[in-house]
Amino acid sequence: MCKESGMTNKGTLYFLIGKMGAGKSTHSKTLAEQVGAIRISEDDWLSLLYPDEIQTFDDFVVRHRRLLSVIRPHVQQLLSVGNAVVLDFPANTQRDRQWFVQLATDVAAAHRAVYLSASDDVCLARIAQRRVAQPERAAFDNEAVFTAVTKLFEPPQQRENLNLEEWVQTL
Repeated sequence: MCKESGMTNKGTLYFLIGKMGAGKSTHSKTLAEQVGAIRISEDDWLSLLYPDEIQTFDDFVVRHRRLLSVIRPHVQQLLSVGNAVVLDFPANTQRDRQWFVQLATDVAAAHRAVYLSASDDVCLARIAQRRVAQPERAAFDNEAVFTAVTKLFEPPQQRENLNLEEWVQTL
């Protein structure tokens, strides 16, 4: 609360757009440090709440939706009291991005979308590196899942009116 004007300063919601393996989680960590934000990672929450329950993409979708219903009021409260929040959740379809924007808009907070543009080859190479570094993710982090998920990916469009910045990713 700004004591001089009686106005409340709202936080900013940051969210990331990018194919599987584009570097969203890595970038979210850096971004949170740079802007002094609270980072909330879907992968972290899902692994803690549902250990060994996510074996397929359908398993992921069910738990993802449950998590969004819990995260929404929590993030809105954080934004309402002036915190910057980085959501390390994929915003990879127009529908996803509308959800993120509405989450911020509902509490009169700003949003910032970060698009990590990367070729399929770059993403697949990173996924292969991740399987080596994190063998527990090998069942889900593979070319078949990448191909299935990438079919759903929608690059951001100007008509979405996002506060957008784009980062081109390379190896």
